Amino acid sequence: MKRYVYIDDDETSHELYCDNRISNRKYTVLNFLPKNLWEQFSRFMNQYFLLIACLQLWPLITPVNPASTWGPLIFIFAVSASKEAWDDYNRYLSDKKANEKEVWVVRKGVKKLIQAQDIYVGNIVWLRENDEVPCDLVLVGTSDPQGVCYVETSALDGETDLKTRVIPPACMGIDDELLHKIKGVIECPSPDKDVRRFDANMRLYPPFIDNDVCPLTIKNTILQSCYLRNTEWACGVAIYTGNETKLGMSRGIAEPKLTAMDAMIDKLTGAIFIFQIVVVMVLGIAGNVWKDTEARKQWYVLYPHEGPWYELLVIPLRFELLCSIMIPISIKVSLDLVKSMYAKFIDWDQKMIDLETSIPSHATNTAISEDLGQVEYILTDKTGTLTENKMIFRRCCISGISYGNENGDALKDVELLNAVSSGSSDVVRFLTVMAICNTVIPTRSKTGDILYKAQSQDEDALVQAAAQLHMVFFNKSGNILEVKFNTSILQYEVLETLEFTSDRKRMSVVLKDCQNGKILLLSKGADEAILPYARAGQQTRHFIEATEQYAHLGLRTLCLAWRELKKDEYQDWSLMFKEASSTLVDREWRVAEVCQRVEHDLEILGVTAIEDRLQDGVPETIETLRKAGINFWMLTGDKQNTAIQIALSCNFISPEPKGQLLLIDGKTEDEVCRSLERVLRTMRITTSEPKDVAFVVDGWALEIALKHYRKAFTELAVLSRTAICCRVTPSQKAQLVQILKSCDYRTLAIGDGGNDVRMIQQADIGVGISGREGLQAARAADYSIGKFRFLKRLILVHGRYSYNRTAFLSQYSFYKSLLICFIQIFFSFISGVSGTSLFNSVSLMAYNVFYTSVPVLVSVLDKDLSEETVLQHPQILFYCQAGRLLNPSTFAGWFGRSLFHAIVVFIISIHSYAYDKSEMEEVSMVALSGCIWLQAFVITMETK
Repeated sequence: MKRYVYIDDDETSHELYCDNRISNRKYTVLNFLPKNLWEQFSRFMNQYFLLIACLQLWPLITPVNPASTWGPLIFIFAVSASKEAWDDYNRYLSDKKANEKEVWVVRKGVKKLIQAQDIYVGNIVWLRENDEVPCDLVLVGTSDPQGVCYVETSALDGETDLKTRVIPPACMGIDDELLHKIKGVIECPSPDKDVRRFDANMRLYPPFIDNDVCPLTIKNTILQSCYLRNTEWACGVAIYTGNETKLGMSRGIAEPKLTAMDAMIDKLTGAIFIFQIVVVMVLGIAGNVWKDTEARKQWYVLYPHEGPWYELLVIPLRFELLCSIMIPISIKVSLDLVKSMYAKFIDWDQKMIDLETSIPSHATNTAISEDLGQVEYILTDKTGTLTENKMIFRRCCISGISYGNENGDALKDVELLNAVSSGSSDVVRFLTVMAICNTVIPTRSKTGDILYKAQSQDEDALVQAAAQLHMVFFNKSGNILEVKFNTSILQYEVLETLEFTSDRKRMSVVLKDCQNGKILLLSKGADEAILPYARAGQQTRHFIEATEQYAHLGLRTLCLAWRELKKDEYQDWSLMFKEASSTLVDREWRVAEVCQRVEHDLEILGVTAIEDRLQDGVPETIETLRKAGINFWMLTGDKQNTAIQIALSCNFISPEPKGQLLLIDGKTEDEVCRSLERVLRTMRITTSEPKDVAFVVDGWALEIALKHYRKAFTELAVLSRTAICCRVTPSQKAQLVQILKSCDYRTLAIGDGGNDVRMIQQADIGVGISGREGLQAARAADYSIGKFRFLKRLILVHGRYSYNRTAFLSQYSFYKSLLICFIQIFFSFISGVSGTSLFNSVSLMAYNVFYTSVPVLVSVLDKDLSEETVLQHPQILFYCQAGRLLNPSTFAGWFGRSLFHAIVVFIISIHSYAYDKSEMEEVSMVALSGCIWLQAFVITMETK
């Protein structure tokens, strides 16, 4: 589907598209009550309690006052509804504030101030510096002569660095005053939520341009909730408004995650329900038999000789109402309350604050804290997660000569410095690619120093290193780049930018050397994305050796290359690139295909090696969690040797001979099949040995294995405690998480960048690190932390305590309900199996709501062991992982305890008044007191 946006044409936009009113509300005043009740009664447990409450309205069968069920039911529903109403009211206030913000727009050539909610598709919106963008816009003008503006996108994608946005070529050179009168049409796709892609075309009407098609990309847009920075003004055409913006389409309520403990509670509830039905049927039959045999013989029992047709159902229904308290009505509210407290404990934990950045830990999802204590597999990113993501240029290889090997710092290598000062052509070309083959923006500080705004830490490290080697990238004015080398100024005009993608694994720029007019292609990327495209005859052996050597040291490597393009070749290719860039169908694939046509016959200039240091405490954290029985998989986009070295230094795997690495490689199905079978045979043999075995697989072999040998790979995943997956894409990361989940393992995924979001969302528990790559991962995750080392405390302390407390509270809730229910059942045997209640309605309500509410508060603070003991002996977590504290066996223990306690209380209460004249009210109060004291005693014994 396409959308045609007519610039500054109010009538068309009013008819076809919505205004810019934002609405994140879930309810309205009119539909709140019916919609909320429908949501609450969509749960089986609530339907069950509603049925019980309705049956209690039938005076013939109810053994207690209906208030004993209706009171707690209405209270619980009111609490849930109030919470929903409060959250929705806050959303309404937030929407109101955004909708009523004033913005400048152009309508019919006149500039006017209106509220943001009155913007329509096609309106021209004017922004000033630091303004928030009210809707999705296609830029048509900026205050910069080169048509550039800068935006901060942290509210959209979490990335804190400034992004460059440019006006389309069709709008270049249009005077400020003429922007009020601009007319044209934008052909764009229907609204979607992909914030990194926008494939569209623009046609401006004469006199601006003669109906020429101008392709548009995401670089020509500024999206809702971004901020205009370092730009005096900018204006753009509204293309998506209201909830149809990319941010609006991305909003939504995440699917609730079901924890292992919630699943077990549901199963136990089902078991209790079946037990309840059996008890009701047995007692109902017994009651009817007693009524027809014994009851009619008693003079004081006034049963009629003939009753209505439903008479046989009366006693079973009375017992159903009497036994309904077997399933505690308050369990869901109690668990929701304490889980919210567990999440707050994580937020308040002073020991999980990153002192370097002052970033605290935060629990976004308040419902899954106990799952932290049952984690079996952790799948982690490498860069920025295990490492600091602070890139430092260490070594390089230029034309077969390695620099920095002696002192570990190429920037201090005398030979390299001499080559730079002498103006070696190979070194100059190498440094030129380092300095300008990127998306870096040079800016000036107040003191005049050059600062670099880079979207990638690798690019920042390369540009900084080039500057220290006297190749200083100091100015970017539109498409003109200015570089200072020693005393000379070099200028280059950027003709095309071939952007980096996870599939291509490289980026290139096509530019013209303003000094001699030559057209050059500069490329940088992973070795497997650059070296295969070297020109025929060039020896790449020394570059391959250099990449392997640097990777063995745990350094990140990039290959740099270039070649000169003939003008005819560039012009032909440029037409194809323009055509691919303007297509609206499969644009990304077609652009990649066209890029492939020019990125060949490259002259390899050299290899860079960048160090990314491990974060503090990473090896100790991994070692501790491995002792706790947690398995680790590293999923990284880095090359194999680099990942292996990082894994060794992180304590992922042990060095030989204690550890063993098994490689899965191959480029064809047969090669991968043989490799996979070999690794599987070895893994089956070594599972009984104490050897530390791990497998290593790259993205190519992984893709084949997942597509054709998924069953064998799944078996390998079950057998392996450790895996290193290299050169993997974001989608492959998510697939690996899905494989482990399909084997019924509890998974935790942790990462820090946008490429980790799919993996984090797929896992049972997602943890995001608020790192240097922005906040995308942290925002998508269930928990966010400042550093990887806090994961140890999150799991061993907060996860274990949450599991223990929830296991106790859920079983205690059933215990206290079964206790009083069993007493009611025992009483029925001395009351003619008639379904009479021993307790009055007020006592039952007080017992459920007040007398047993204190344990809920006590269990929240329960600590069976000190934090220090748990951290020193992580093996304690085995009990949580195995579900030892909540399973059918432990529940049977609580069930037996409630039965035994009920027998004791009932016998004592009945025999205390066996030979006295007393009312049933006295017996019930003694029994109730016994229940209250017993549950208090149980709490005292079970909690610390």
